[in-house]
Amino acid sequence: MYPQNLLRKQVVNERKKQATVCLTILLVLVLYLAWALLIDDNGIARLLELKKKRAEVIGEIAELQKENVKLNKEIMLLKEDPFYIEKHAREEMNLSRPDEYVFIFEE
Repeated sequence: MYPQNLLRKQVVNERKKQATVCLTILLVLVLYLAWALLIDDNGIARLLELKKKRAEVIGEIAELQKENVKLNKEIMLLKEDPFYIEKHAREEMNLSRPDEYVFIFEE
């Protein structure tokens, strides 16, 4: 064989080795990224779990804000409205005026 053909074969073999090494490195990198995104503790599963928990917490906050508004309104009525104060005293504390009787029935 001619020396040029040997040199050409050697160059082709070196390129094949380089391509194999590059493909192996690329494959390892892709597998690592897939593992990190899908399976790892900070992956997509954790992200979905955190999004679900965030939605639950936002719903809870909305409910608490509604309750807070309701309680603030009740506080305002207890401070300012004498009829509401009397109603609250009669219903919640079972109070009455001196000439009244209170009957409490158990259910």
